[in-house]
Amino acid sequence: MTISTRKRALAALVATGVAVALAGCGAAPEDDGGNAGGETIDFLPCIVSDAGGFDDKSFNQLSFEGVVQAADELGVEYKNVESNSETDFAPNLESLVSQGCNAVVSVGFALSAATVESALANEGIDYILVDDAADNDFDGEKDAENVKPLLYDTAQAAFLAGYLSAGYSETGKVGTYGGMEFPTVTIFMDGFYQGVNYYNEQNDAAVEVVGWDGKSGSFTGGFEAGPEAKTVAQNIIDQGVDVLLPVGGPIYQSGLQAIKESGRDIALIGADADLFVTDPTTADFVLTSILKDMKLSVYEATMSSANDEFDAEAYVGTLENEGVGIAELHNFEDKVDAELWTAVQDLQQQIIDGEVTVTSYLG
Repeated sequence: MTISTRKRALAALVATGVAVALAGCGAAPEDDGGNAGGETIDFLPCIVSDAGGFDDKSFNQLSFEGVVQAADELGVEYKNVESNSETDFAPNLESLVSQGCNAVVSVGFALSAATVESALANEGIDYILVDDAADNDFDGEKDAENVKPLLYDTAQAAFLAGYLSAGYSETGKVGTYGGMEFPTVTIFMDGFYQGVNYYNEQNDAAVEVVGWDGKSGSFTGGFEAGPEAKTVAQNIIDQGVDVLLPVGGPIYQSGLQAIKESGRDIALIGADADLFVTDPTTADFVLTSILKDMKLSVYEATMSSANDEFDAEAYVGTLENEGVGIAELHNFEDKVDAELWTAVQDLQQQIIDGEVTVTSYLG
């Protein structure tokens, strides 16, 4: 089975970009986008970012693009507001509610508590929560009925990236690090770890994973590019890895900087979006990316709200429904053994068919 052609088409859409007018932290959301002419419906979609911002080349940006696509298709305006810190979440959500939003997209698990609180106080609004189950008391049930969780079993796609990285590595060491130790971060790292171990089992190899041992690992303490993230990346690079997977939005930028300064041939693995597409500066470094199709799932949930067909049941993206995936090799196509890439594609189908099991907190 080949990697989905639909993924390539979606990547091309991301490449076209969108004109992002960014609202200030805690400020009233701005009116953006929408078609000025033609018939419009009485519907206002809105979105609030996590601290990474809408230009993070990752999950905030992809989610934002999903709202923009829906608004353009519906011929309506949308409102967006950025968060710079956790203290912005509740005020930003309240500002969107006060503007009359019909559907509110909250991007990231960090917004879960604030989103649930807002949803409970505004039962007539449809809330779409990216990357969290809205279960803040951990009783196995959503805390608000009008919240639709968008979840992604990225362990499946990361498994493929781990297998690929192990086969590509010449040093016998690959590395990963995350922003903060949350399930939506460690699910990447753990799937990557499982994929490396599976490669070892299938090929009588002994490739080592630096930065995650299946239970604990290396984290920067946040989701911003900066000295802390670079130091973590550098520490992993110094242990001899030749493939590096940063998980946590913009922290990959610090990893890329550390790779460039190392003077060594080290490949980068993207997370969430295809970095080759969203950030051209990575083109000569990105082996592949672990994809979460947040743009499509946010778009579909927003459209269902607009059409009075909102289904608040949780969505879980998998390899089978193409909610997660692995990007093409791009500039690394000639650097990766063809048999290895074929094995990765075969492995994808084996996971879909249940012949190979990838474990995660989502199932």
